[in-house]
Amino acid sequence: MATETALGIDVGGSGIKGAVVDMSSGEFVGERIRIPTPTGFAPDEIILVIAQVIKELNHNGPVGIGFPAVVRSGVVATPPTALAYPGWVGVDLAAEISRRVGAGAGPVSVVNDADAAGTAEVMLGAGKGRAGTVVVLTLGTGIGSATFVDGKLLPNTEFGRLYLGEPQTAEHMASDRVRKEHDLSWKQWAQRLERLLQHLELLVAPDLIVIGGGVSKKSAKYLPRITTRVEVVPAQMLNHAGIVGAAASSI
Repeated sequence: MATETALGIDVGGSGIKGAVVDMSSGEFVGERIRIPTPTGFAPDEIILVIAQVIKELNHNGPVGIGFPAVVRSGVVATPPTALAYPGWVGVDLAAEISRRVGAGAGPVSVVNDADAAGTAEVMLGAGKGRAGTVVVLTLGTGIGSATFVDGKLLPNTEFGRLYLGEPQTAEHMASDRVRKEHDLSWKQWAQRLERLLQHLELLVAPDLIVIGGGVSKKSAKYLPRITTRVEVVPAQMLNHAGIVGAAASSI
């Protein structure tokens, strides 16, 4: 039987990454490509880079793209990332990419990037085989979230945009970008993150919270400082999560 593969692309604030994924194992088939994200995050520039990644990987099959915004049926519905880049609302990203790459690639799907990363964690990572409600948080430029009930995704949850009694949203208080920009100690940052986790306990009573994003590799520095009733664990898929989950969304 031929191995089922799909091309996954993860659109991030600093880089746009792509690889062909073996969907039975989550392993990359061949090379992983990374192109720096254009600084203005303008639609035309981002679309050109995504199309370039697809063409360089030369994959004739399904293409899945994880994008940092609410996405409905391939159309961008909110400004992307915590920085709220303009000009994106209403862009049919799936159709634009299909038009740019032509018939060489397969069908194109676009999903929220945190939903993509969460899908990978539930399929193959820290949430695999877990029943009940699982929330995956991706901590980076902003805070993305993905929510699953018995393995089924509730699309486009945006828990990073919660207000926790402050004039700023959670992602403007507790993202990894904020930790770095304000030179917060791990203790100071953990206190901010804990407020979000405790609020999520009240809202959705999750059975498991998975902390993803690059900061998951440093979980020993902050998770022991967090006290919650719910189990909180670091993600396992790390840098592969966005690509693998995006590829899975295209199948």
